Amino acid sequence: MFKPTPCLGARLRLTTKQVNKGYYKGNRTGNVGFFGKHKGTYYIDYRKVRTYVVPEGLNDFHLSPFVTKRMEPTKSIYTKTMSVRGREIEVPRAMSGQDYLDYWYLNNQEESDQLEEYRKAAGMEDQGASSPEEVAGTAEAQADTSEAPVAEGAVDIKEAVKAKVEQQDDKNPGPRTP
Repeated sequence: MFKPTPCLGARLRLTTKQVNKGYYKGNRTGNVGFFGKHKGTYYIDYRKVRTYVVPEGLNDFHLSPFVTKRMEPTKSIYTKTMSVRGREIEVPRAMSGQDYLDYWYLNNQEESDQLEEYRKAAGMEDQGASSPEEVAGTAEAQADTSEAPVAEGAVDIKEAVKAKVEQQDDKNPGPRTP
């Protein structure tokens, strides 16, 4: 018919209501003294009292810990164009993965160029070049020629990034923040 309530598998926390007198749980602050032998006496041990050291020059410090409410929101450099009732407006958007890659490329152009050369060399090796010198020679020759093999629809990333940066600089002449 009816089953008794199953006991809990885990132990519950011990509270002061479940224990006889003399149990003091506290709130993890630690003690700064001890109780005396007579009721109602508490002796403070000044070696245990917390002391806070104020940094030097705090009186001359001009910044406050609060942000003013008069600050205007920071403008984002990442925007998208939307059409609302026949009008096109620009609204802020989140930073995308492509934006991150473009930003990384702007700050690490040498590393990106080396990586690109390495990938081209690896591609030449797959096409039948036998020695690393031959691979390096073909990669340099390919880099020197103006007509490098490019797949249809592919865009040179350096040109795309430069165009995007120039476009953003035209829209936002102020300082850039990623």
